[in-house]
Amino acid sequence: MARIYGIDLSQKKFDVSFIGESNKNVHRVIKNNLNGIVRFLEELPVDALLCAEHTGVYGELLVFLCGCLKVPIALATGYQIRHSLGLLKGKSDKIDSIRIREYGERFGDKLTSIDFPSESLKELKSLFKLRSQLVKERKMLTTHEKRTIHMPYNSIKVHSITTNMLECLNSSIDDLEKEIWQIIDSDIDLRRNYNLITDIIGIGQVTACDLIVKTDNFKTINTARKAASYSGVCPFPNSSGKMVCKSRISHMADKEMKSLLYMCAVSAARLNPEYRLYFDRKKLQGKPYFLIMNNISNKLLRTIYGVVKTGKRYQLGYITEDPRLNEKVA
Repeated sequence: MARIYGIDLSQKKFDVSFIGESNKNVHRVIKNNLNGIVRFLEELPVDALLCAEHTGVYGELLVFLCGCLKVPIALATGYQIRHSLGLLKGKSDKIDSIRIREYGERFGDKLTSIDFPSESLKELKSLFKLRSQLVKERKMLTTHEKRTIHMPYNSIKVHSITTNMLECLNSSIDDLEKEIWQIIDSDIDLRRNYNLITDIIGIGQVTACDLIVKTDNFKTINTARKAASYSGVCPFPNSSGKMVCKSRISHMADKEMKSLLYMCAVSAARLNPEYRLYFDRKKLQGKPYFLIMNNISNKLLRTIYGVVKTGKRYQLGYITEDPRLNEKVA
């Protein structure tokens, strides 16, 4: 059985909790830098398994060095840890590391070791994240510029600065997109999955990049069911006892991916004959519009994961074999 090391990450250091030789809790404080992490990892036993809370950039160096030194590490969200240990009182870095260790020991079967993404995928993530931020800034400035048209008085200086900022943002976004396409084209795995996804009628370039980035090139989120839950297009039951309500989607989802999938669903319902027939059939049944779009988003995800898994290009009108026909009859 693996020995669990609970790690509470912070900017300059991280607290480690593990069970020592005398079956007592041992607490250590490690500097969150190259030398401190390397010395800590070299002292670990062979059966060690690190369990850390997912805190973004504070754990990037630790995950990277664990991959270099072949030390397994699993990341868990703070929400999972808090809601799995019952009623909790008090909080400190030492207590948090103990709670993370207890979570790893109790739910060891749910821990999955992660690997640091490749250099191409990491660069793609950074570029795409910056592009998303610049697109939001451009949208805000564009909205502000449109709103000032209806005002009786406008500032010439504000209009000049806003116009210059929009030109700069457009130029920066174009440069980022060129670099993104070059990185995808230079990596075999990224180019393969990107071409397979964009062959599907309704899926655009931005959505394909977003799926590759958010799913770690379909390795971390490796099934369509997980992707549907992550993006918020999967309905969950809502009933208790005699109270039976209709299924609803969870609000704990990636809103950006959900909005991209919605736009792809709109395009697929308009341009893809298969999805157009599905849309018309559900509309005749009286289904709400957004429910149909949500279902089409879910169907698109299953199509995407199907072509990525098989490596076959999308074929319009392709009919899959019924798995029930292959069942052996007793």
